[in-house]
Amino acid sequence: LEENRICTAQDLSAYAANGALKDYWFLENVTRGDKYCLEGFLFPKTYAVSSTDTADSLIRAMLSQYQTEVATLDYSYPTSKNFNSYQTLILASIIEKEASDDADIRAKVSAVFYNRLLNTGAPTYGLLGSDATTAYEIGGDPDNYDWTTDSAYNTRRHAGLPPTPICSPSIGSLQAACNPAPDFDDYYFFSFWPNDQGTIDYFFDKTYDEHQATVAAHS
Repeated sequence: LEENRICTAQDLSAYAANGALKDYWFLENVTRGDKYCLEGFLFPKTYAVSSTDTADSLIRAMLSQYQTEVATLDYSYPTSKNFNSYQTLILASIIEKEASDDADIRAKVSAVFYNRLLNTGAPTYGLLGSDATTAYEIGGDPDNYDWTTDSAYNTRRHAGLPPTPICSPSIGSLQAACNPAPDFDDYYFFSFWPNDQGTIDYFFDKTYDEHQATVAAHS
């Protein structure tokens, strides 16, 4: 957009933060502190852009696309678990970062995350335990992160979802957040490892000991 002199990144950020878009029903109560937040709502898709476009028209195009896409979703499952549409979006953004493009894997990762969030006792105590949320906050690899840090995005320490989405999720991840894998209620752990074919294999475990055994077998 900058190269074609349509608008600058600063123009987009400023417009997204000014709160002028609350005519979209899903943005009525979306803030980060005292700032307006469109994180997660700018739907990832290919858009046709013309020289007459502006920050306003471009952002509205992405928000309208989000509105169109989510109209196809059935929120019955997350609603039954007391998740509203924004919380479902947050979960979908984490699934997007943690799962492969395979619909079955996304649904299973979704089920694991629901199990973690909804279980107030062992083994997860409501902790999501996603490194992707911390990677989002610090803007990089969390390998050297101090996991005792008191942050709402440190989901190893703070129970529940982080306060905002961590990316703009695809429709596949939104579908997974609305339709986790059935008969997966006792799985709490997953890991993924590269295989000899150059792709990623996912492994799902019920207990921490089983998870540790899987990690040991592939490390």
